[in-house]
Amino acid sequence: MHSKGRGSSGSDKPVNKKNPRWVEYDEQEVKDLVVKLRRNGDDPSQIGMKLRDQYGIPSVKQVTDMKITEILEEEGLELEVPEDLKNLLEKAESIQNHVNENPKDEDAQRNLELTEAKIRRIASYHREEGDIPEDWEYERDE
Repeated sequence: MHSKGRGSSGSDKPVNKKNPRWVEYDEQEVKDLVVKLRRNGDDPSQIGMKLRDQYGIPSVKQVTDMKITEILEEEGLELEVPEDLKNLLEKAESIQNHVNENPKDEDAQRNLELTEAKIRRIASYHREEGDIPEDWEYERDE
Protein backbone atom coordinates (compact mmCIF):
# COMPACT_ATOMS: atom_id res chain seq x y z
CA MET A 1 0.00 0.00 0.00
CA HIS A 2 2.77 2.41 0.87
CA SER A 3 5.38 1.13 -1.52
CA LYS A 4 6.41 2.72 -4.80
CA GLY A 5 5.55 -0.41 -6.74
CA ARG A 6 2.59 -0.87 -9.02
CA GLY A 7 1.27 -4.14 -7.68
CA SER A 8 2.55 -7.61 -7.26
CA SER A 9 3.38 -10.15 -9.87
CA GLY A 10 3.96 -13.82 -9.42
CA SER A 11 2.94 -17.23 -10.54
CA ASP A 12 -0.71 -18.10 -10.94
CA LYS A 13 -2.31 -21.15 -9.41
CA PRO A 14 -2.94 -23.98 -11.84
CA VAL A 15 -6.35 -24.04 -13.53
CA ASN A 16 -6.73 -27.75 -12.91
CA LYS A 17 -7.74 -28.27 -9.28
CA LYS A 18 -6.98 -31.99 -9.26
CA ASN A 19 -3.75 -33.50 -8.04
CA PRO A 20 -1.24 -33.92 -10.91
CA ARG A 21 -0.47 -37.51 -11.86
CA TRP A 22 3.25 -37.00 -11.42
CA VAL A 23 3.00 -36.19 -7.69
CA GLU A 24 4.29 -39.26 -5.87
CA TYR A 25 2.76 -38.50 -2.46
CA ASP A 26 -0.70 -39.39 -1.22
CA GLU A 27 -2.86 -37.29 1.10
CA GLN A 28 -1.67 -38.77 4.40
CA GLU A 29 2.01 -38.53 3.45
CA VAL A 30 1.62 -34.83 2.67
CA LYS A 31 -0.17 -34.20 5.97
CA ASP A 32 2.62 -36.02 7.81
CA LEU A 33 5.22 -33.90 6.02
CA VAL A 34 3.38 -30.69 6.94
CA VAL A 35 3.25 -31.73 10.61
CA LYS A 36 6.92 -32.78 10.59
CA LEU A 37 8.04 -29.48 9.08
CA ARG A 38 5.92 -27.48 11.55
CA ARG A 39 7.43 -29.38 14.46
CA ASN A 40 10.85 -28.42 13.08
CA GLY A 41 9.80 -24.78 13.55
CA ASP A 42 8.80 -23.79 10.03
CA ASP A 43 5.97 -21.33 9.38
CA PRO A 44 3.19 -22.25 6.92
CA SER A 45 4.75 -20.26 4.06
CA GLN A 46 8.11 -21.93 4.63
CA ILE A 47 6.39 -25.33 4.72
CA GLY A 48 4.76 -24.64 1.35
CA MET A 49 8.06 -23.60 -0.23
CA LYS A 50 9.90 -26.63 1.14
CA LEU A 51 7.20 -29.00 -0.07
CA ARG A 52 7.37 -27.39 -3.51
CA ASP A 53 11.16 -27.17 -3.82
CA GLN A 54 12.37 -30.26 -1.95
CA TYR A 55 9.50 -32.73 -2.28
CA GLY A 56 8.00 -31.75 -5.65
CA ILE A 57 4.51 -31.08 -4.28
CA PRO A 58 3.18 -28.07 -6.21
CA SER A 59 0.12 -27.46 -4.04
CA VAL A 60 -0.87 -28.97 -0.70
CA LYS A 61 -4.48 -28.05 -1.34
CA GLN A 62 -4.58 -30.01 -4.61
CA VAL A 63 -3.36 -33.15 -2.85
CA THR A 64 -5.26 -32.91 0.46
CA ASP A 65 -8.19 -30.54 -0.28
CA MET A 66 -6.99 -28.59 2.79
CA LYS A 67 -4.75 -25.57 3.27
CA ILE A 68 -1.56 -25.92 5.29
CA THR A 69 -3.04 -23.86 8.13
CA GLU A 70 -6.14 -26.08 8.19
CA ILE A 71 -3.94 -29.17 8.50
CA LEU A 72 -2.01 -27.54 11.35
CA GLU A 73 -5.25 -26.59 13.14
CA GLU A 74 -6.50 -30.16 12.79
CA GLU A 75 -3.28 -31.43 14.39
CA GLY A 76 -3.30 -28.77 17.15
CA LEU A 77 -0.18 -27.02 15.83
CA GLU A 78 -1.74 -23.71 14.74
CA LEU A 79 0.04 -20.41 15.23
CA GLU A 80 -0.94 -18.23 18.19
CA VAL A 81 -0.76 -15.16 15.92
CA PRO A 82 -1.39 -15.39 12.15
CA GLU A 83 1.78 -15.40 10.10
CA ASP A 84 1.20 -12.11 8.27
CA LEU A 85 0.57 -10.31 11.55
CA LYS A 86 3.60 -11.95 13.20
CA ASN A 87 5.86 -10.81 10.35
CA LEU A 88 4.61 -7.23 10.64
CA LEU A 89 5.14 -7.29 14.42
CA GLU A 90 8.74 -8.42 13.89
CA LYS A 91 9.25 -5.69 11.29
CA ALA A 92 7.85 -3.03 13.63
CA GLU A 93 10.10 -4.24 16.44
CA SER A 94 13.14 -4.04 14.17
CA ILE A 95 12.26 -0.52 13.05
CA GLN A 96 11.58 0.50 16.68
CA ASN A 97 15.04 -0.73 17.70
CA HIS A 98 16.54 1.30 14.86
CA VAL A 99 14.59 4.43 15.87
CA ASN A 100 15.72 4.03 19.48
CA GLU A 101 19.36 3.94 18.35
CA ASN A 102 18.89 6.71 15.74
CA PRO A 103 16.25 9.14 17.06
CA LYS A 104 16.86 11.69 14.28
CA ASP A 105 16.04 9.22 11.51
CA GLU A 106 12.68 10.66 10.52
CA ASP A 107 12.26 8.30 7.57
CA ALA A 108 12.44 5.36 9.94
CA GLN A 109 9.91 6.99 12.26
CA ARG A 110 7.51 7.44 9.36
CA ASN A 111 8.14 3.86 8.27
CA LEU A 112 7.29 2.72 11.80
CA GLU A 113 4.02 4.67 11.71
CA LEU A 114 3.06 3.10 8.38
CA THR A 115 3.94 -0.38 9.60
CA GLU A 116 1.90 0.12 12.76
CA ALA A 117 -1.05 1.26 10.65
CA LYS A 118 -0.78 -1.98 8.65
CA ILE A 119 -0.67 -3.95 11.90
CA ARG A 120 -3.87 -2.30 13.11
CA ARG A 121 -5.66 -2.95 9.78
CA ILE A 122 -4.61 -6.59 9.62
CA ALA A 123 -5.39 -7.11 13.31
CA SER A 124 -8.88 -5.75 12.70
CA TYR A 125 -9.37 -8.29 9.90
CA HIS A 126 -8.10 -11.18 12.03
CA ARG A 127 -10.33 -10.12 14.95
CA GLU A 128 -13.35 -10.29 12.63
CA GLU A 129 -12.24 -13.72 11.37
CA GLY A 130 -11.73 -14.98 14.93
CA ASP A 131 -8.03 -15.69 14.42
CA ILE A 132 -7.01 -13.52 17.39
CA PRO A 133 -8.94 -12.55 20.56
CA GLU A 134 -11.38 -9.62 20.34
CA ASP A 135 -9.40 -7.67 22.95
CA TRP A 136 -6.03 -8.05 21.17
CA GLU A 137 -4.38 -4.67 20.65
CA TYR A 138 -1.00 -3.67 19.30
CA GLU A 139 1.09 -1.68 21.75
CA ARG A 140 4.47 -0.22 20.88
CA ASP A 141 7.30 -1.21 23.20
CA GLU A 142 9.11 1.98 24.10
